[in-house]
Formats: sequence, C-alpha cells, structure tokens
Amino acid sequence: MPTLICDCNQTMPLQPQALGAALDENLTLHSTLCRREAGAFQKAIQSGDDVVVACTQEKRLFAEVGEQTAGATSVIKFVNIRETGGWSKDAASAMPKIAALLAAAHLPDAEPVATVTYKSAGRLLIVGTLDQAEQVAALLADTLDVTIFAQGVSSQPTPGFPMQERKYPVISGGGLKLKGWLGAFEASWQKSNPIDLDLCTRCNACLAICPEGAVDLSYQIDSEKCTSQRDCVAVCKVAGAIDFGREPQSVTETFDLVLDLGANPLITLHAPPQGYFAVNASSGLASVGLLPTIVKLRDLVGEFEKPRFFSYKQKICAHSRNETVGCHACIDICSAGAISSENDRQQIVVNPNLCVGCGACTTVCPTGALTYAYPRASEQGVRLKTLLGTYAKAGGKTAALLFHSQGAGQQAVEALGRAARLDKVVKGVPANVIAQPLWHTASVGLDLWLSAIAFGASQVAVLVTGEEAPAYLAGLGEQMAVAQAILHGMGYTGTHFHLLHANGEDTLALDAKLQQLSRNQTVAPAVPARYAVAQEKRSTLDMALDHLMSQARAPLPEAIALPAHGSPFGSLLVDKDACTLCLSCVSACPSSALQDNPELPQLKFIEKNCVQCGLCASTCPEDAITLQPRLLLTPQRKEARVLNESQPYQCIRCSKPFGTLKAIESMLGKLAGHAMFQGAAADRLKMCSDCRVIDIYSADNEVKITDIR
Repeated sequence: MPTLICDCNQTMPLQPQALGAALDENLTLHSTLCRREAGAFQKAIQSGDDVVVACTQEKRLFAEVGEQTAGATSVIKFVNIRETGGWSKDAASAMPKIAALLAAAHLPDAEPVATVTYKSAGRLLIVGTLDQAEQVAALLADTLDVTIFAQGVSSQPTPGFPMQERKYPVISGGGLKLKGWLGAFEASWQKSNPIDLDLCTRCNACLAICPEGAVDLSYQIDSEKCTSQRDCVAVCKVAGAIDFGREPQSVTETFDLVLDLGANPLITLHAPPQGYFAVNASSGLASVGLLPTIVKLRDLVGEFEKPRFFSYKQKICAHSRNETVGCHACIDICSAGAISSENDRQQIVVNPNLCVGCGACTTVCPTGALTYAYPRASEQGVRLKTLLGTYAKAGGKTAALLFHSQGAGQQAVEALGRAARLDKVVKGVPANVIAQPLWHTASVGLDLWLSAIAFGASQVAVLVTGEEAPAYLAGLGEQMAVAQAILHGMGYTGTHFHLLHANGEDTLALDAKLQQLSRNQTVAPAVPARYAVAQEKRSTLDMALDHLMSQARAPLPEAIALPAHGSPFGSLLVDKDACTLCLSCVSACPSSALQDNPELPQLKFIEKNCVQCGLCASTCPEDAITLQPRLLLTPQRKEARVLNESQPYQCIRCSKPFGTLKAIESMLGKLAGHAMFQGAAADRLKMCSDCRVIDIYSADNEVKITDIR
C-alpha cells in the first residue's frame, strides 16, 4: 500500500527515511502533491493498491484528480499528520507518532454491519406559534409537505404574520405528545377547543366581537379569558365553526419530520430522535440555529441508512432473572431513550431507530451482553496495537492516547494544531500524545483502556467537549476510577486515565492540559502484550489483567478494593446464619458465578465470573448476600470456592436427604402455629416428596379423593 507524504511549503520537519524505516517502505517527501507533483499521486492510484495520502486539507482536490485519472482503481485513504503532529513546537520529535498514524491509516476499514433504514416522504410537522411557524414554513414548503400545530400567536408577531390566506394545514389542541423517529413520528393530542379549525374560514368575526379578547389569530379560544358571552357563536352561524358543547376528541397523525419551535421542547432527551429538531424561535428567523436547521430539513427526503451500532446477547445479560431486576446500567446511561426493560422476558430491548451509536451502554455493561459493533472491539484492538507497536518501533517513548469525537473533539484538536503553527504561545499536540478519533467518546471503555496500557501506552485520555450527556461523563468517570484502582493496586504508580474537558474555544486551556498530560509520569508494563482483543468484553479483560499482573513490578496483594459504583469485578459476602441454602441465587445468576453442588448442600462461587449485577442479592429471600467490589489476584479467582454449606436433612421415613437442616428447621418454625400443619401433617414436612405421598394414602384418618361423592 503506497504512502504519499507531503509537506506543503516546508511547514513540517518530516523525516522520510525514519518514517519509511518504521513502515518498511521507501517514502518520498513531496511539497506540492496535489498540484505540481500530482503525477506521483496519479501513478500511485493507477497501481490498484490502496493509497494513503498524508493530507486531509485537499481531500476534495485529490478526489477530483482521481476521477480525472484514467485507469485509477485504488482506494484512497487520508490521514492528518499536520495538525496532530507536524504543526507543533516539538514536531521534530514527533516522527514516531506520525509513523504510528500512517501505519494505522494502512489498516483495512471496519467490517460492514447490518444497517437501520429510515424512509421519509417529507411530511413535516412544525410546532409553535402560528406566525413564527408560517414564516419557517414559507422556506420549506417548496420541498416538504408542511403541517402546522399552532400554539397561539407570539406576543409581538412579525407584520404580515400570521397570514390571512390559509397556505398550510393548521391543527391545534391540548396535551400534544410526540414519539417515534425519522419517517415514523406519531403526534397525539386532544382536540378540545370550541373552534374547529377545519370549519373556520378566518373571517375574523369572532376576534372582532369577543369582548374579552379571548380569541387570537391562531383562531383558538383562551378558556381562561372567556366569560361565556357566546357572541362568537352568534356571528359564526354560517360557518358553524364554534361549538362550546363539542366533546373533546383524541387525534393521532403521523409525520416524517418534526420541527419544534417552542420554548419548551416536546422531547427533552440529550440525544433526540433523528428527524426531530428543536429550536427556540423566540427571535423569529434570526433565532440561533434556525437557518442551519432549515437547510438540514430540506435534505431529509428519501431513504437513509445508518449502521446498527450495537449487538446484544440476552443469554449473558445481567438485567433480569425471574422478573427481578439486577443491572440496569445501560438503561440509566442511554441519553437517547433507546433502551427499555423487558424484565418479564429477562432482557433489555434496544430500539435501533432511536440508538445514536454513542456506545455508552457498552462501556458500562459489566458482562459484555451489549457490545459496540461499528467498529468492533477487535478492530479497535488491532488499531491500538498498530499505533503503539509502530510508535515503539520508531523509537517513541511514553505514548499517551487521546481519544476524541469526530465532531467537536476533532475540531478542537485541529484548532490547536493551527494555533501552534501561527501562535508563539501555543505549543500544539505534544510529540508523545497520539490523537485518535472515535464516533463517540463514550464508545470505548475499561477493556480497551486496560488493553492500551498492556500494549504499551503510558496513559489514556478521553477528550470531552460538551457534546456528551452528563450521564456519559459520570459513567466514564466511574469506569476510569475502576481502571485506575486496578493499576494502582498492582503497583503501577501515577495517573494513567484522564477525562479532559475542552472549554469551547479556549485553545490555550486545552494546550495546557495536553502539555501537562505529556509531562505526567507513570509506571507501565515493561513488555507490551501480544494478545488479540476479543469481541467478548470479559475475555479481553481477563487477558489484559493477566498481562498486567505478570508485568507488575512489586509483589501483588491478595485483592484490590474497587469503587462501589461501576465495578464489573467482585466477591459476595454471605451471612451464613441467615442463609438457608435455598439456592434461589444460583438460578438468578446470569454469569454462572454462583453454583450448587448436586451431591451436597453447598453454595459455590467462582469470583472470576461475578459481574456485581446484584441479582443474587435482590433475589435472596433472607437478604443474606452483600456485594463486595474487588479484584482477587490469587489463582483462587478462577476456582470454585464454598460460600456456605449445611448438613443435609434426612427424611424421617426413608432417611433420604432431601433438603438442608437449616431450611427445614426454618420452615417448621414458620409453620408451627398453622392449623393445617399439626400432628401427622407436621411430620410430613419432615419427609421427602415420595414418602409424603405414601404417608397420605396410607393414613387411616385421611380423606381420600375416592371417598368424595
């Protein structure tokens, strides 16, 4: 795969020989690859091999040259080495990082996944005051089929609005509710106003005659102002649009798109459904964000696809067992309202149409039942190994990974690089900080963070910019606290995980944070790991932990205490005095951490399998189980150990063991005063199921079914 590097106007101190040695490739440094030296680019794309161009500024120009080049069949990939490395005060030391970025660009694209399809015919519902809605509708009606849900008229309407001519269907009512997504929105409301807008001719007679001013230009009556003069009814005899005795009607209509112009949005989710746009239009067409939204809406007609970002394995989900809820981390963190509980079916349900692909649910999922599908964890693992392996091969030291979003995060990083090129104060992205874009910063979690440290990173930082929901920041913080506790417990000193907040346009603040990150000293494994990241989260965590333990530079403790919130590892404390060994916890455990012994009354536990979901504690009728977040480091972590055991209780008739001594004694104590269990009936409680039936049928004083006439 040819790599083309270009240093326009010699603004970067690139070293093609050093880069080529790290990539096992002979590199030629170009200065005007997209113009005077375009022949080298054309020759490369005629080879049929994928071509990596180390420039993102001129992607459009390169694409045009490619289209005009005869016999060009190569796939072209672009990578930014300028703002992320070359434009920096220590760019001369950034060759290992640039080599790593080029090597990662050579990797194949993520494997395709199933897609989610949206179909929009352009049926748009605009919700807001009638005058403002009509102004916006005038800019959209040539492309979209507009319906207006009128919510009165603004206090200072623009002259000429609302219009006398009825250009768009107008509906109104109370209790408007909205659900759905692009192409499938459902609006429901109560049609309760005395004025029927379908019959209203906008003659304005009701407005003119109403003594209280209870009717406005949205042609709806304000019940708080109306004193029941009913003059409006008299002047509306011909049209018959006003009827105070009309029964309220529930109305439902479907739309493809919704533009909400109200001060209080109908949908308040941090990540609203695709196709729903909320803009406070109190300033009319000058309202912030309104015109860009109008442009977006005009393009939302047709068929659209997005990746199905998640995969779900119900079998290992710790959400529910026997209609008892345990883990609900994914439901709590989802900012799109895409995840709901079906505890009667022992599962959660993810609506792919509402899912925005943030991946926060996969980050906090302790079992790996929810996994990120595009890109997969295994593909992210290959990228991390390639980045860190190439960086080390090129002589780089103490690599720090900086994950950021492809939106505001990438803009912040690129702005920092440009500022470093122009400003004498800003230093730019440090030479040992490798920036990596993600679809969403919440999509990578504990398994990949610890794997990055195992692969040779000294630190992992996640750059957040205000795009993220507050729940995401809390979730990331909890997971980082767990990861840091694990490393500290193993003797790796320093702060390895960071949540960096970019403050809008404050480039100096971001620069200072990255410089501090670059100078931060940590202890990391001396030998990088060689394992491949698995798609299964727990498998990856096990491999990362095994490597980190093997490389620990100090004697390991028996166990590491972990934070109570967010820990996917831990033990159980069983109150042996309260536990009756009913074993209901065993049937509730989704990860086979709790097991019974078919031969003896024992409760066994494999700590490696425990995900701290709490289902066992919720299920236990005696409240005898307490979670203990920790990471056991001894070999016993993978072995079954007995948490509680009891003597078997033997049948008083045949001596066959059929329960535990404590369970039978507890049952006898609870039923001792019950009228149904006295005398011989009480003795049957001490018998096995077979002997109980035999005793009933052999008793002389027992009424048999055959005796009933």
